[in-house]
Amino acid sequence: MDITSLFSVNSADLVETAREAASKMRSTGPTDEENGFDSLLNTAIDNFNTTNAYLSDMEDEEIKWMMGETENAHDLAIAMSKASSALSYTVAIRDKLLDAYKELMQMQI
Repeated sequence: MDITSLFSVNSADLVETAREAASKMRSTGPTDEENGFDSLLNTAIDNFNTTNAYLSDMEDEEIKWMMGETENAHDLAIAMSKASSALSYTVAIRDKLLDAYKELMQMQI
C-alpha cells in the first residue's frame, strides 16, 4: 500500500468503507486465508519494505543535491516528506503492536 494515498482520505470515506467491510463480513464470513496471522505479517513486511524504499530514495536525493547533480530542490523535499510520513506511520504501527503484545502478556490464564 502506498502511504501517499492516505493524504486524500476523509472521514466520510472511512465510514463508508467500514460499513461495506462489516456487511461483507456478515455475508461471507472471515476465512483463515483472509484474516490469518500470515496476511497480517505479510502486510507488516510490505509496510517495512515500502518505508525502507522511501528512506533510500530520500538518501539518494540528498546525495544528488549535495554533489550538485541536481538543482531541483522540489524532488528532495518530496522524498523527505514521503520518508518522514512513512516512518511516522511505521513507528505508530509498531507502537500499537507493542501495546497489544504487552496487554496480551499481562492476561492471566
